[in-house]
Amino acid sequence: MSKETAFSWIDENERKLIGLSDKAWEYAEVGLLEYQTSKLFADAIEKEGFSVERGVAGMPTAFVATWGSGSPTIGVMGELDALAGVSQKAVPYKDPVVKGGPGHGCGHNIHGASGLAGAIALKTAMEADNIPGTVKFYGCPAEETLVGKVWLVRDGYFDGVDACLSHHPSSANSAGTGSSNAMNSVKFHFHGKTAHSAGDPENGISALDAVELMSNGVNFMREHIIEKARIHYVTEVGGDQPNVVPAYARTWFYVRAPEREQVDYIYDWVLQIADGADKMARTTHEVQFLTGCYNMLPNKGLADLIVGNMREIGAPVHTEEEMEFAKKLNESIPALSKKEGLRKSERPGWENMLDELFDERVLDDYRAGKVGAGSTDVSDVSWVTPTNEFGTTCCILGTPGHSWQFTAQSGMSIGHKSLIFASKVIAGTGLDLMTDASLLKAVRDEWKERLAGRIYEPPIPADLAPPLDQLKKD
Repeated sequence: MSKETAFSWIDENERKLIGLSDKAWEYAEVGLLEYQTSKLFADAIEKEGFSVERGVAGMPTAFVATWGSGSPTIGVMGELDALAGVSQKAVPYKDPVVKGGPGHGCGHNIHGASGLAGAIALKTAMEADNIPGTVKFYGCPAEETLVGKVWLVRDGYFDGVDACLSHHPSSANSAGTGSSNAMNSVKFHFHGKTAHSAGDPENGISALDAVELMSNGVNFMREHIIEKARIHYVTEVGGDQPNVVPAYARTWFYVRAPEREQVDYIYDWVLQIADGADKMARTTHEVQFLTGCYNMLPNKGLADLIVGNMREIGAPVHTEEEMEFAKKLNESIPALSKKEGLRKSERPGWENMLDELFDERVLDDYRAGKVGAGSTDVSDVSWVTPTNEFGTTCCILGTPGHSWQFTAQSGMSIGHKSLIFASKVIAGTGLDLMTDASLLKAVRDEWKERLAGRIYEPPIPADLAPPLDQLKKD
């Protein structure tokens, strides 16, 4: 009966929920600058009776909305940020809203709306059936730069949460027990001395030389680190013109590996390489540590509950109109790219899906024990409370991540179906945890077992402020 109440609320408010998602899609604000998006979602959940604390953990766009009292406490996460450079109209051919502008190429407009809807529906059912407990909804900024949840965790906003649910738009309906890479994000600011590049280069000290030497050193290092590590970088500033020796240059690195301690080891080596670049180029440098995150701590108990609710609700089926949209969009995805994407996904029967547009199945866990190459700040939450981030089909098979194709689908009915389905899954799973103490106990016992006595140590210093200007335009 409680689930029927929750699902009915979502059905009755479907147009409003889609409207919130579409408005966030239109705003398309990048990390820590999601002012309109944050206000949109915070205002909406506040109107539904939640108490909202805004601007938490030093981030103006982060908020925590709370309803209820006592135990258990179930957390629900929703993300806010868009991606630079993937602006796109909701059409199946490339047509940006703003050329070079941001867009929701990871579907966080849907992510934020599904979390909000699931939390409100959960509250509605608890209220109707006098179910005790507390619901917390987290408006989480800057997931793409691995900031929001790391600061929220460090500052204690997930303390006392018994379990946490998160949804991410995907090409599959699934909840798995795979992991992700831990990561550090860091900038190196090198300083030298200007001189005329032709007239008196002997008096110059090139900061760009140091950046290039550091990059070369890191690239030589790659041969001697674990195979699954990932290091990538960009040169953000390299000088102004060729006839002036650059006095300042800046490079930005990501260091990833399957375990937090592996990142720490490689990162220390990268710091030594930067020191070596100074010695060779006669420069000085400063290290600007931006953020770090952990690898995901999976939870099979939560994954099984989520998949059970998916099957109980029933996955969406796409309409003829949506299939036509998908066929047109599919023309923009090379067949080989689609094949390699399916192969990499390792989903059951991928070999037979090369000509399929959607995967509308509900899949059992097929990523158990695997480590994805990407990173997410959801991982840090998983170290302080049992957590699962599940996927629902939001895009056609072969859709590249962080692409204009993803943006297009996030702003139309294919994405809307993912949103409504996920909202019900969150509400249903939350009610299972709220009403069956044995389920919650099993989830928490598994979490403690996977921790194996390890203690979460925030990967960011205690006095480090969020990099609020990281994505501001100069």
